Amino acid sequence: MTTGTRIYLARLAGVAVFDPSGDQLGRVRDAVVRPRAEVSRPPRVTGLVVEIVHRRRIFVPLGRVTAFDPDAVMLNTGTISLRRFEQRTGELMALGDMLDRQVTLGGDPPVRAVVVDVAMERSRSGEWELIKVAAREHSSGVLGRRRGHLKQVDWADVDGVISSEDRQGAANLLAVFDQLRAADLANVLQGLSDKRRVEVAAALGDDRLADVMEELPEDDQIEILGSLDSERAAHVLEEMNPDDAADLLGELPEPEQERLLAMMSPSEAAPVRRLLDYTEDTAGGMMTSEPVIMPPDATVAHALARVRDPDLTPALASQVYVCRPPSSTPTGRFLGIAHIQRLLREEPSTLVSAVVDADLDPLDPDATLAQVSHYLATYNLVAVPIVDENDRLLGAVTVDDVLDHLLPEDWRDRDG
Repeated sequence: MTTGTRIYLARLAGVAVFDPSGDQLGRVRDAVVRPRAEVSRPPRVTGLVVEIVHRRRIFVPLGRVTAFDPDAVMLNTGTISLRRFEQRTGELMALGDMLDRQVTLGGDPPVRAVVVDVAMERSRSGEWELIKVAAREHSSGVLGRRRGHLKQVDWADVDGVISSEDRQGAANLLAVFDQLRAADLANVLQGLSDKRRVEVAAALGDDRLADVMEELPEDDQIEILGSLDSERAAHVLEEMNPDDAADLLGELPEPEQERLLAMMSPSEAAPVRRLLDYTEDTAGGMMTSEPVIMPPDATVAHALARVRDPDLTPALASQVYVCRPPSSTPTGRFLGIAHIQRLLREEPSTLVSAVVDADLDPLDPDATLAQVSHYLATYNLVAVPIVDENDRLLGAVTVDDVLDHLLPEDWRDRDG
């Protein structure tokens, strides 16, 4: 981003927005563009889409902006409308709708390229207009291995940024939001059109798409899963947590469930099949089948190494489940819980069997949502072990699993 009059919009993504007192209001997620009736004239940029608390997206007119700095957008007032932003007919999103668009650059001969950024400047009349397009020429060389040149072209010399109906890619949009948490990227996807959401999902890697899918409402999950070919859909389900994969498959007709399960690897499909056998609002239906499980002869050092895994949620990393072999669910006999606070106080060479809390009785998979909630509240825990009639550990229900069932079904679509 520049601090002068030319502002590259992709570089604004994620930048903090501050009021005159220096208090942060939110972060920029996109910019709103209005094409003009005269197609030869650059379109106007009317404002920014800013994400504030509770993932609410609001519209901030550019007239409220006093400065664009590399790490901040400064406003001239702290009084702004908190009404949720809704894209109007005729409006385009600079990032969501324009990045990755296939365009033609004027010249002799014309050159095919893909949009990687757009820049706005303030006109003499005080309006902000899109005046430049940064586009990368299509790859050239043997097998297209040579990266195309990046060019900055006047708006009037580019054809197809708005009117092209070609399928849009997603690489540059994803690069803009590469550092977002999965939940925040899921929120970005929800703000895109149905067509664009499917295109962006198709461009994500299987593991990243799985993480994002877990944060989306069920309707969006089903839409994206249905847009993938069967083989890729199965791979994405394999990358999802078994409980989330089971929840998603549970929304599909049984023939479709079975078809996708059959395409998954047997080791990945097995825990999902087990979870599908339980009623949705029971402990069995809510639990994850992959908590941190350790044998009794493991050391505290080994246990702490396991819970350092960045892919674990804080709830799952808060306690280790000590079981006799086998150590995958359903395990051997469940012995108890080793809480992370206790592990941190012990010598690394201590065996986890020496620090097990065996005083807390686990729950069975038929326990109700109310029973699980009561258990967590009574013992001030963030997860509860679930065992079968033979004292084998089946999984664990975490507090976020409970919240998913206590909150309204459309909570992911709500602003607050």
